[in-house]
Amino acid sequence: MSDTPPDRLSINPRSPHFDQSALERGVGINFKGAERNDVEEYSMSEGWICVALGKKVDRHGQPLTIKLSGETSAWYRDAEGGEDAATEAATEEGEQTDK
Repeated sequence: MSDTPPDRLSINPRSPHFDQSALERGVGINFKGAERNDVEEYSMSEGWICVALGKKVDRHGQPLTIKLSGETSAWYRDAEGGEDAATEAATEEGEQTDK
């Protein structure tokens, strides 16, 4: 399993860039130095994200989106949590053996 998320990913199942396994792992998006949680689609190589435009929907019921350009990076959230959990477990084991 790769530790880098796909270059382009969408949360819409109708999109050709939809990847269920990547979404299940949890993908974090950093856009212009700030973490974003409202991203509908992103492309790291092209440097853009699409975010929903409020609660507005088109005639098919899909959210209206706006494309924002800027420095974009992505990471898997389970990878960052896994390292923290492993470190905490090792620390707890060390504390238990010291006592």
